[in-house]
Amino acid sequence: PTFTAWCNSHLRKAGTQIENIEEDFRNGLKLMLLLEVISGERLPRPDKGKMRFHKIANVNKALDFIASKGVKLVSIGAEEIVDGNLKMTLGMIWTIILRFAIQDISVEETSAKEGLLLWCQRKTAPYRNVNVQNFHTSWKDGLALCALIHRHRPDLIDYAKLRKDDPIGNLNTAFEVAEKYLDIPKMLDAEDIVNTPKPDEKAIMTYVSCFYHAFAGAEQAETAANRICKVLAVNQENEKLMEEYEKLASELLEWIRRTVPWLENRVGEPSMSAMQRKLEDFRDYRRLHKPPRVQEKCQLEINFNTLQTKLRLSHRPAFMPSEGKLVSDIANAWRGLEQVEKGYEDWLLSEIRRLQRLQHLAEKFRQKASLHEAWTRGKEEMLSQRDYDSASLQEVRALLRRHEAFESDLAAHQDRVEHIAALAQELNELDYHEAASVNSRCQAICDQWDNLGTLTQKRRDALERMEKLLETIDQLQLEFARRAAPFNNWLDGAVEDLQDVWLVHSVEETQSLLTAHDQFKATLPEADRERGAIMGIQGEIQKICQTYGLRPCSTNPYITLSPQDINTKWDMVRKLVPSRDQTLQEELARQQVNERLRRQFAAQANAIGPWIQAKVEEVGRLAAGLAGSLEEQMAGLRQQEQNIINYKTNIDRLEGDHQLLQESLVFDNKHTVYGMEHIRVGWEQLLTSIARTINEVENQVLTRDAKGLSQEQLNEFRASFNHFDRRNGMMEPDDFRACLISMGYDLGEVEFARIMTMVDPNAAGVVTFQAFIDFMTRETAETDTAEQVVASFKILAGDKSYITPEELRRELPAEQAEYCIRRMVPYKGSGAPAGALDYVAFSSALYGESDL
Repeated sequence: PTFTAWCNSHLRKAGTQIENIEEDFRNGLKLMLLLEVISGERLPRPDKGKMRFHKIANVNKALDFIASKGVKLVSIGAEEIVDGNLKMTLGMIWTIILRFAIQDISVEETSAKEGLLLWCQRKTAPYRNVNVQNFHTSWKDGLALCALIHRHRPDLIDYAKLRKDDPIGNLNTAFEVAEKYLDIPKMLDAEDIVNTPKPDEKAIMTYVSCFYHAFAGAEQAETAANRICKVLAVNQENEKLMEEYEKLASELLEWIRRTVPWLENRVGEPSMSAMQRKLEDFRDYRRLHKPPRVQEKCQLEINFNTLQTKLRLSHRPAFMPSEGKLVSDIANAWRGLEQVEKGYEDWLLSEIRRLQRLQHLAEKFRQKASLHEAWTRGKEEMLSQRDYDSASLQEVRALLRRHEAFESDLAAHQDRVEHIAALAQELNELDYHEAASVNSRCQAICDQWDNLGTLTQKRRDALERMEKLLETIDQLQLEFARRAAPFNNWLDGAVEDLQDVWLVHSVEETQSLLTAHDQFKATLPEADRERGAIMGIQGEIQKICQTYGLRPCSTNPYITLSPQDINTKWDMVRKLVPSRDQTLQEELARQQVNERLRRQFAAQANAIGPWIQAKVEEVGRLAAGLAGSLEEQMAGLRQQEQNIINYKTNIDRLEGDHQLLQESLVFDNKHTVYGMEHIRVGWEQLLTSIARTINEVENQVLTRDAKGLSQEQLNEFRASFNHFDRRNGMMEPDDFRACLISMGYDLGEVEFARIMTMVDPNAAGVVTFQAFIDFMTRETAETDTAEQVVASFKILAGDKSYITPEELRRELPAEQAEYCIRRMVPYKGSGAPAGALDYVAFSSALYGESDL
């Protein structure tokens, strides 16, 4: 009866049963069906004939299947089963029960009968009056069966009310509860067990194995649910990190996209004040807007490295950001931003220098043009006069000599006109915003100059014709004119030089101007003597006129310049000399202030630059060394990071000095090789280096804790890596291969290529220390795999190839269940109810694998 009940408990899954165990298996059909149900496999198609040889063939197919499972059938043949041999039939059924119901039981390295006995002992150990030592007498009082049920389903039996002296009642209670609530059919008779000194061991083992399979499945379902929850929690956390990375990367790239067009705008301003405002806007960008973005970029790299480390530790595929948001894409965009930024700063400084130059040239043009226009004023009218028509010979001679003096003066002014034209041309080449008015004024001066040349030549021709008729000449007036004209030119040149504007950038250039001015002052005594001599000639002319009764000469017929004009210009020169002295001294003081600013900036830069370089090297040594445990290395790095943060005040102070230099329009400094841009780049590199190194040590801590590594193992890995590291934290493939060989790996080309795909999945051509540690510890890690997750889902689904939403909600916590329902695709196989889900594809997607 026990074997019959056991067979029917499985056959009813196929919609059939047996009544007589020795008769109903004779044709082999239900025997083959029983094997298909309990194994889950398909047997060969049975023969449908009713002849004896058909039955023998079907029974042989069943026996062959049993033998294929590693079971030795001793003395059991198909003919005995077909003939209804009860002993052989029962022996065959017992063999099937041992193979498919008991053999796979495994508890703490024991299996089959011993494993089932150990399982019963463990489950009933806490219960009074229960001591399971075998599969016969230990079960006679029924308490052991009731204890098994109560251990797993305490709601079905009130164990405290059971009595040891009521074995039949205990057994029937266990049989009824098992059949009603656990779907375990009644296979034993209570009175037979109680009245038999030693109950049938096989029957009890068969019945107890049903309890094992019923309760072990529930435990497996619970374990499977816990495993799935763990896997899903890790996956949800990783997805959250991925979403945060995508958001931060998008915001940073969008800021770069908005900033680059502003920096690429090279439209200049016509005035110095407008360009100064542009420079101030650029300084605000450098001080206020860019530093937070530098921090965001660093944090983005840290988040990306942490996420990749977590994915590697959980055997998930590496995170691949959406197109255009890779760390390399962000780095390229950042480099592009800095290139545009440097170009914009160079352009700003160049534009300011250009505007300075333009202002200087425009002022010089206006001054020289005004002097020239003042000199030429009335000259065309003078040259157009015909005063020589009614003049005497003496007057004509005077007119001719005066004209010669004018020509000399005109020739002396030729350089000034050429200089004015050169200034106008340079202003045009530098794109001066008022070039039109400059060109108009310059053209007017040139046209007037050409007209003056023409008029001068015409007047000379007329006077030379008249000179032949008039021969009286006043040598003294001529001498006055000859000496006064060059002296007057010298005076004009001196006034022009004393009023000239300049542009200097250093103390040396200012000293040069002062030296030239001192040299000019040294010539004044000799000039004063020349002026006295000229005034003496005029006095002698007046004396002769008085002596000989000549008409007083109020004017010199040979020159329009009067002694009063010379004295007036001389007085102007004497007034301009001290004024220029004062102006040059003020400029010298300003340049001395600028020199002090240069030296002040250089003193700080020459200290900060080497400090930054030393810190970068020190951080590099900390990252590559074996300075104690990871926690000690982290403490050292954190201390270095705090020292660097505390040093920020020196950078800010240097920025302040740099701003004073730029506000003073000082753009060069011979006292230092460190520019502000060089200091900024070094500072940003130092911040990035310390943050990246801290992140690498944190990832090593994660790896050590996840892999269970000791500090000695990590030090050994670090020593091996450093020995072959020639690229400051990265090994090339050849160095990595040599490192593996030195550690005892026997590598062929195919095996090494497989290892490289693991440690360098992006084919970057280098192996980082983190990837090296991951590889060295990969084989010892106990982590979940896609196959384990599939097996867990299969348990929850009751061995079906699909799972329903109701089953997920019943077995998993609400959050994980809804997560699975949203992510699983509909099951496409046949025979599934509406809404069935494909858990195999879902498990494969979790680990980035193809369908299992």
